[in-house]
Amino acid sequence: MPLSKRPTLTQYLIEQRRHFPQASGELNALILDVSIACKAIARAVACGELGGNLGVAAAGGAINVQGEVQKKLDVISNEMFVRTAEWSGNVAGMASEEMAGPYQIPEAYPRGKYLLVFDPLDGSSNIDVNVSVGSIVSILRAPEDVIDSGRDVVEADFLQPGSAQVAAGYALYGPTTMLVLTVGNGVAGFTLDLNLGEFKLTHADIRAP
Repeated sequence: MPLSKRPTLTQYLIEQRRHFPQASGELNALILDVSIACKAIARAVACGELGGNLGVAAAGGAINVQGEVQKKLDVISNEMFVRTAEWSGNVAGMASEEMAGPYQIPEAYPRGKYLLVFDPLDGSSNIDVNVSVGSIVSILRAPEDVIDSGRDVVEADFLQPGSAQVAAGYALYGPTTMLVLTVGNGVAGFTLDLNLGEFKLTHADIRAP
């Protein structure tokens, strides 16, 4: 295939980081972990019934915190987010629609300075009829006392105003897989290049009309 001049997600994040010379790179690393989870979820969604992942998660139907019946793909997607983000030392804790309380980082892994909040598979009730679904993600700074003391995170730590977000975005799993992201300097859209397994910048400056 011909070489593309479109930046990858990694290149985009490096360019954005250049605006903040004091940045450590931890946020970039966390966003790339999120993108890996999104790629894995896209694959699971695309397999549909062939992957054996459709239907409810448990006999009788487990209920999530929103009172919705959990689908198998809800649980699988949640696990993908947790497993790709917990080990890297970039997060102090996580919260998800599919977990009753905050997720504590296992003692075997270092803790970071960010909180990761996500709905791993929004619209999963549409899976069985082959309608597009997505993931929703928010990244916040952990409170200073969480970072300094290493204490377990609690629900109140996540209850921050939207203006406190350091990054946010969503992925769409449809005819193409897209990741739409802001790190505080506009909104950019990336499309998953299946040949390379990379998100490539396709919508550089998304704006509402």
